Amino acid sequence: MDTIQRKLLEEVAGLHEIPEGAYNIRANGESIDRGSTEHIEIISKEDGSGIDIIIQPGTKHESVHIPVVLSQSGLSEAVYNDFYIGEGSDVVIIAGCGIHNGGDTDSRHEGIHRFFVEKNARVKYVEKHVGSGDGLGKRIMNPQTAVHIDEGGYMEMESVQIKGVDSTNRLTTAELKAGATFIVVERLMTHGGQNAVSTFEVELNGEGSGTHITSRSVAKDKSTQLFVSKMTGNTACNGHTECDAIIMDDAAIRAVPEISAACTDASLIHEAAIGKIAGEQIMKLMTLGLTEKEAEEEIINGFLR
Repeated sequence: MDTIQRKLLEEVAGLHEIPEGAYNIRANGESIDRGSTEHIEIISKEDGSGIDIIIQPGTKHESVHIPVVLSQSGLSEAVYNDFYIGEGSDVVIIAGCGIHNGGDTDSRHEGIHRFFVEKNARVKYVEKHVGSGDGLGKRIMNPQTAVHIDEGGYMEMESVQIKGVDSTNRLTTAELKAGATFIVVERLMTHGGQNAVSTFEVELNGEGSGTHITSRSVAKDKSTQLFVSKMTGNTACNGHTECDAIIMDDAAIRAVPEISAACTDASLIHEAAIGKIAGEQIMKLMTLGLTEKEAEEEIINGFLR
């Protein structure tokens, strides 16, 4: 890997060297390194479109790293990855994509991930998206995540996109059986003329299932954001989504909630708040010696932490 690719790899996955556990590192459209463990196997799909990650039942305290980096301007790819998390397992999966575009042609990555979480399994999924480069070509990422959680299963998803991505359309869908739980924390920032769309669609189909989706975002300059959440409660369940956004400069933000209940014991809540940084917050930090710009950055960093 070259210096740019190594820097992207560090930013999206925190990797300085080959990680412990199972891993698959992809660069400029090709898998360049891979490792499996006794309990986690990574294999290529027969048609070459992606990989299958198979985690055996009862696997505990192991991790999977599957970062993607692109440094070739004009490259466009779609990758299909399926995760099979065995019954009673407890693992961490770290993904992420970094695009460096120093040319005049758009670069694009579309990662389509499907998760099959079996009974009483637990998984934490972390993904981070980063863009860099001073070329005129755009950095485009369109991730799709489809989650299927069996009885008593648990999945926590942390999604971060803070800088450099010109256009993104992020779609996350989930189907939950009895006693299943799906937790999402999204942190997003756009600037310049960037555009970001985040859509969450959750079906609470099993009794006692629950979801909690939290989105925190900052829109600067002339960037635009759209947050869409759709929750459907088909039985006795609990669902909660919240969108908190800071708007600055000439940016535009929309939040579109939709909650549907088909059972009298379904409890569904949506909260949304969009506003600017309070002047008294800036003034308080400026009294401590910060400039106005430094105070704004400190507030934003704390908000997105």
